[in-house]
Amino acid sequence: MDTRLHALTQWVQQQPGFEQAALSPVSGDASFRRYFRVATPGSRCIAMDAPPEHEDCRPFVAIAQHWLSQGVSVPEIYAEDLALGFLLLEDFGDNLMLGALDNDNADQLYTGALDELCRIQQIKDHPDHPLPLYDNELLNREMALFPDWLLTRQLGIDLSNGEQCMLDTAFAFLRESALAQPEVTVHRDYHSRNLLIRKGLSAPGVIDFQDAVRGPVTYDLVSLLKDCYIRWPEQQINRWIEYYRTISMEAGLHHADPDTFRQWLELMGMQRHLKAAGIFARLAIRDGKQSYLADIPRTVHYLVEASGRQPALRHLNGWLRDVVEPKLTTLSAQPQTVDTGGH
Repeated sequence: MDTRLHALTQWVQQQPGFEQAALSPVSGDASFRRYFRVATPGSRCIAMDAPPEHEDCRPFVAIAQHWLSQGVSVPEIYAEDLALGFLLLEDFGDNLMLGALDNDNADQLYTGALDELCRIQQIKDHPDHPLPLYDNELLNREMALFPDWLLTRQLGIDLSNGEQCMLDTAFAFLRESALAQPEVTVHRDYHSRNLLIRKGLSAPGVIDFQDAVRGPVTYDLVSLLKDCYIRWPEQQINRWIEYYRTISMEAGLHHADPDTFRQWLELMGMQRHLKAAGIFARLAIRDGKQSYLADIPRTVHYLVEASGRQPALRHLNGWLRDVVEPKLTTLSAQPQTVDTGGH
């Protein structure tokens, strides 16, 4: 028997107007959280189950309430029990941006997502709930996921002292670039699987924001445009980057020229993709979520491309191409996501 689902159902049915509610699973995510659609004769909403021993709902609640008050399209919270780890949320539907995208609507959907990102980045911290900083320690901990989980545990690569030194040098280079960027509010997982398209609205519904921080201005942008789950032609990405550089500069978030902004984004993307590739391997090994293996080759190829444009990272680039990429052919999961054919 699923004791938490039983307890969640009882809790939902105790809320006014939900006495006859029935719950059906919607999805889980890359954490311990689970989501259920709550159906009643008059309405629908989402029940979130976040076991307190694994997940702390307090950041989610604090950020959701603050961002909603600032005009960002996050779900309204109808009821909460933080001790149990139960929330009752507004239902944004099932139309993820990832599944809705095609060549005809990409400009429209990405423009809406970029405009919403600019709104998020302009939000000031709530005085009672300041966001943590994307600091030295956090950047290092994230990049360490790449050698720890992907290289060593998933691919069986035994790093030599020289290879470890090369990675340490590259990580320092990426860290210094990230910390030099202007700081803004960072969603930290702003991509096509966390944005929901809603009929008649240009702004997407934004979910999975509980890990938000104050950090580099290009972090969420590269998460969206160099998405681990879908790939677009470079020319198209460049147009979206320049659009965002312009609107974010007009909003007072930075004063970077196109070349500086692109360099920030390239290096930030490498930090992001090192983290993501390591997380995908960890999800497969530790949590049994094998489907994420299919997203590793795309994510590592972003690293190859970006490092190839950086003279300071030429040794890393060659090593990724010659040592790491050939081993990715051993990953057995079937592709679950999309490549639009761009390079």
